[in-house]
Amino acid sequence: MIALSQGLQQGFITTNLSQIAGDLGVTTSKAAWLYIAYTVPRAALPVLLIKVRTQYGLRRFAELGIIVYVLVAFTAVWVTDFRSALVVQALSGAAAAPLSTLGFLYMLEALAPEWKMRLGLPMALTVLLLGSSLARIVSPALIGDGGLLWIHLTGLGMAMVSLMLVFFLPLRPIPRMKVIEPTDFLSFGLIALGFGGMTTAFIMGPIYYWTNAAWIGWTIVVAVISLTLAIIVELNRKAPLLDVRWLASPTILHLTGTLFLFRLILSEQAAGAPKMFTILGVAPSQMVVLFAVITVATLLGALACVAWMRPNRVPWFHLIALLLIAFGALLDSQVTSLTRPAQMIFSQALVGFAGMLFMPPAMMTGLITALTKGPQYLLSFIIVFISTQTLGGVLGSGLFTTFTTHRQAFHLQGLAEQLTPSDPMTVQALTLYATNLAGQITDSSVRTAQAASQVVQIATAQAWVQAYADAYLLTAIVAMIAAGALLLHVLRDMMARKAAT
Repeated sequence: MIALSQGLQQGFITTNLSQIAGDLGVTTSKAAWLYIAYTVPRAALPVLLIKVRTQYGLRRFAELGIIVYVLVAFTAVWVTDFRSALVVQALSGAAAAPLSTLGFLYMLEALAPEWKMRLGLPMALTVLLLGSSLARIVSPALIGDGGLLWIHLTGLGMAMVSLMLVFFLPLRPIPRMKVIEPTDFLSFGLIALGFGGMTTAFIMGPIYYWTNAAWIGWTIVVAVISLTLAIIVELNRKAPLLDVRWLASPTILHLTGTLFLFRLILSEQAAGAPKMFTILGVAPSQMVVLFAVITVATLLGALACVAWMRPNRVPWFHLIALLLIAFGALLDSQVTSLTRPAQMIFSQALVGFAGMLFMPPAMMTGLITALTKGPQYLLSFIIVFISTQTLGGVLGSGLFTTFTTHRQAFHLQGLAEQLTPSDPMTVQALTLYATNLAGQITDSSVRTAQAASQVVQIATAQAWVQAYADAYLLTAIVAMIAAGALLLHVLRDMMARKAAT
């Protein structure tokens, strides 16, 4: 319930951004700052919470986090202006930061040691990652004609249920130690500034386009400098906020790179199909079945992990996941302006299934690596994992959107060159649309202008569809290259073991 509550909260923001903008009387571009306000503290705060949890105890950590979350959810019901919404979303992101960790701990603690990895890990990741899909399923019914009221009330209700569960089902206490130092706040400030800069740039970059707003480039520069300074500070501390040397070890770097690459590939589903269908005029209610199937496929992927996941099978799980994503993205690359959600159910189900086939084995590898280093690294890895996945999702979506915007401009230029008065198909289309408008518009010049506007709109939509087809094809190519590299790595390891025996 805790993990589902925070996952849905984030999903409600990303799914209903245009509706939120309308309710607050701002543009969609301006409303994107609400998503930034939520995402930055949610990505950065878990880093500081490692020591907060150690010094003040897990129970107090859980109770305080869930109380703040309930208060913020209650406040959100009464927000009616943009500035208040911005503050509430920042507080909501800060309150949601500890909930992902709590969701993990609650789902793992109740299980026997042999089932923590096999059952607890896939189930925890499933609930955490299904927020966006579930939000797209329930949002149309909750919004209806009443605006966002029922969205906020649903969030408040789930937060109150979570509050009850935390107080009635306390986590097993852990030893408390005084570990917080003044330098921690310096390191956290630098990390938060770095995370915030990267998040802002990759959300706003595609909206304003990178080269049209100089401040986006400077934001990235400041973020890189801040993160560099944070690393320098942490490397020279005896009790760092983050063990940079461990995080920079070959094993963890390889794992982080793998997770980040996979997060980029999965942007095909998060930033692809929903935006493409919105451009084609498909209503959110018409996408409910698609995301319901994706949810079921994700659950089946988790069950497959429960049944067959073992440490020695991790590479094969990843290989199958990459091949399924490549196949699904290749099918998606055949989209046309007539494609509707029903035609993409199978391909998107493959991607959803593959996503859950990939994440638990990767997470298991990281947890095993952390445990070999020491039990104190377990929670550290979980928190770092959550932070990097949050950032990875933002960066992946930003890059995917940037690519489609660039390709749309390219395809629109090509279509515009064909839309000339001498082109027979253009003349035929203009005549057809003008004829259809004859009963509504009597003025021939206005009718012709309206028909030309319709032709341009159709050409623009077609350019977007071709851009998304290119993005899907690129996703398939990247997934196939990754699968090929992984297969070579597996074969090399097999040959090395055979030679050793």
